[in-house]
Amino acid sequence: MAALHDRPPPVIAVATAVAGALIALVLGLLTFGVQATAHPDGVPLAVAVGADAPPQLRGVADELAGSDVAEVSWRVATPDEARDLLSRREVYGVLELAPGGATVLLSGAVNPSGTQVAQQVLGGVVQGAGMQAEVVTLDPASAAGRTAPLAASALLWIAGLVAGAAFTLVARRATALGRLAGVATTTVLGVAVVAGLFTLWDSALPLTAAVLGYLALVGAAFALVQGALLRLLGIRAMAVLGPLYLIAPAVAGQVPELIDPVYRALLWSWTPFRFSTEGVRALLQGGSPGAAQVWVFVALAAVGLVVLLLPGQEGQADLADGVVDVGVDEADRLPGAERRHTA
Repeated sequence: MAALHDRPPPVIAVATAVAGALIALVLGLLTFGVQATAHPDGVPLAVAVGADAPPQLRGVADELAGSDVAEVSWRVATPDEARDLLSRREVYGVLELAPGGATVLLSGAVNPSGTQVAQQVLGGVVQGAGMQAEVVTLDPASAAGRTAPLAASALLWIAGLVAGAAFTLVARRATALGRLAGVATTTVLGVAVVAGLFTLWDSALPLTAAVLGYLALVGAAFALVQGALLRLLGIRAMAVLGPLYLIAPAVAGQVPELIDPVYRALLWSWTPFRFSTEGVRALLQGGSPGAAQVWVFVALAAVGLVVLLLPGQEGQADLADGVVDVGVDEADRLPGAERRHTA
């Protein structure tokens, strides 16, 4: 069967156009599809009333909690309990009801998409009840602080991706030691770039040992996994690693309650970018990452390291690796060589 490059040009043109359309379809479904189908489903909010609140306010809280609205999931709590839930990001916003008026509480430690929806819903409730509410943001984050967590994850991924792909293409004899040296260098330089951008965007962003250490863990895990796949598959691994970079912002930039259930199960449930994004966000707000946000990257780094250290052959970098090296002796036996020597 003839190879594609041996076909007539019109056939090649149609085949490549079909391939381009299929790739566009897949990427459209995996990236823009997440944003195009976003809608609230069970967004966690809290309504807070004090123990000594008048019956009217208690009735408003009970009415909200009992409302059959699929888009929002209400919890009734005391003001202290509600603030604790907000600080632990178990709810995205709080409506405090008091005889003197209402207060909408938000938090800079919550994913900005969750905060935006919470503010819209709580503002609508206050307006519908004919009340006035003061909006208070706990631990407010600057524009850079809201952008930095996702940006750090994406930049560390792309740093390791470019370095690993370039090493695979350029290195004639890729060894485990060479790949590990590349991982270490990529991690250090990637963290330095991210830290420098943080300082450039907002000098108030904390660059503590915990923040830098977590960035190093994430960067090393990314580079090790990428190096492992590139070792096994060669440059063909870019067909998997490249689209992951495009998927990251669409998935990690949303809270799960805004993602369509299909995308939530197929993409959000496993993507490592959501763990790194929320881990960095917690550290920048003076908190600490959850256990899953640490151990996921420890596991990724361990698996990648094991694959890099396993004995065996490297995946081919490109088609040129398959060309047989013809030496002088073999060249002498090629057709026509004997006639040249005789002459």
